[in-house]
Amino acid sequence: SSASSIFSAPLPGSVPAFAPSRSTAGHLYLRGGKSGEVVDTVTENVHSTFKKVFGSEPAITCIAPGRVNLIGEHTDYNDGFVMPCAIDFHMTAAISPCDGNTFTVSAADFNGQTVEIDLSKPMEKDEKQTWSNYVRGVCKVLQEDKGFKLKGAKMAIGGNVPQGGGLSSSAAMEMATATALNALNDLKVGPKELALVGQTAEHWVGCNCGIMDQFISALGQQGKAVMIDCRDLSTKEVELPNGVAVIIVNSNKKHQLAGLDSEYNTRRGQCESAARHFGVTALRDVTSETLSKHASELEPKTLQRARHVVTENERVLQAVEALKKGDLKLMGSLMKASHVSMRDDFEISTPEINALVEIIDDVIKGEGGVRLTGAGFGGSVVCLAPASKVDAVRAAVQAEYPKRSGGVEGTVYVCTPHQGAHVI
Repeated sequence: SSASSIFSAPLPGSVPAFAPSRSTAGHLYLRGGKSGEVVDTVTENVHSTFKKVFGSEPAITCIAPGRVNLIGEHTDYNDGFVMPCAIDFHMTAAISPCDGNTFTVSAADFNGQTVEIDLSKPMEKDEKQTWSNYVRGVCKVLQEDKGFKLKGAKMAIGGNVPQGGGLSSSAAMEMATATALNALNDLKVGPKELALVGQTAEHWVGCNCGIMDQFISALGQQGKAVMIDCRDLSTKEVELPNGVAVIIVNSNKKHQLAGLDSEYNTRRGQCESAARHFGVTALRDVTSETLSKHASELEPKTLQRARHVVTENERVLQAVEALKKGDLKLMGSLMKASHVSMRDDFEISTPEINALVEIIDDVIKGEGGVRLTGAGFGGSVVCLAPASKVDAVRAAVQAEYPKRSGGVEGTVYVCTPHQGAHVI
C-alpha cells in the first residue's frame, strides 16, 4: 500500500495532479504497431509533448500500469499476502538518448513543464516540481545504490492514473521511468529487481511503502489478479471468474501520504512494534490464535493494528481459493470483513469511503463485494460484481453519494486486469 498520490492539492510552486484523460476513460485503442499492441490517447499526448519540447520523435516508449488491490491491505510491509491486479490506467514514458550528463524530463500533463536533472551530481529533491522527485528517486537508486552509469537523456511522461485515488500513480510513474531507463541504457535489470528500484525510490521520496504497488505495475498479467507473497516475492496468478467486473469508485477525497509524519508511517511503526513483542520478523509470522491468546499484553491500538494485518493475511489466502472456485459470494464476504477491519481496527477509512461501501453493498446484495482499496484516508473503493450490476452501481453512486459527501461526486471506472510495465 504505497503512497498513491504524487501530490494532493496544488501547493505554491508545485503543479496540479495528473488528471485522468476523459477521452480514454481507462481504455486503450488499437493503432497498429506490433501485433496485438496498442497505442492510446495517453501515449499520443506524451509523444506530442516530446516532439513539441525536444523537436524529434522518441527512441523508446514504455507503459506502466496503475493498480487496484482486490484484497490484502497494509499487509505488504508486514511480509504478508496481497492480491492486486494491474489496470488499464497507466503512465507512458517516451525517451531518447542525448549527449552530456543531463536528464531532461517534461511532464505531458502540464503543457510540457520541464526539469533538468544533473546525473553527474548526488541526487537531491526538488521542493518546487515535486512530481519530478519520483523520477529523481529512480535515477538515484540506479546510479548511487546499484552502481549503474546512466547516459544523458530526454523524456516526456504523462498518464491517466487518477491522482490521490489509491490506484498507485506514483508507482506507475516510477515503473514507467525505470522501464524507460532500463531499456535506453541496456541495463538488463529484470522486472522484480526493477520493482525494488521503484520501491526504494519511493522510500527516498518519503513514503516507507511495501513492495506491492511497484511489483504489480512491473508484473501484472492480462485478465488476471496476482497473489504476491511479499516475503519471498513469489506470485500466483488468479483468474477472475467470467462475467465479473472490476469496478473502482474514487471518492474524490484525495490523500497525500509522502511525509515522515504521515499516518501511514505511524501504522507501519505500530505493526513493527507488535512483531517485536512476539519476537518475530514480521506480523506474517503471527496467527490469529497467538494474537488472541496474548491480546492483553499489547497496548490497545497496537493490538487493533496487529489484528487487522493477521486476519487480512488469512483473508487473502481464502480469497485465492474463492476466486478459483468462482465463488463470488464468499469473495464478497471476505471483502466485507476486510473493509470492517480497515475501518475499525486499522482506522484508515473515511466517512465518504464508508458511504460508498454501504451504497454499493445495497446494490450488489452479496453477489460480490466492495471495500476500501489502497492505503486509506480517502481514495477509492474496489468492487467485484457481475458485469450486469455495473449500470446499477453507477446509478446508485450518482444518486446517493453526493447526499453523504457534502456534494462531492464519485467517479466510477470499470477496469480490466492489464499487462505489467513494458516497452511498446
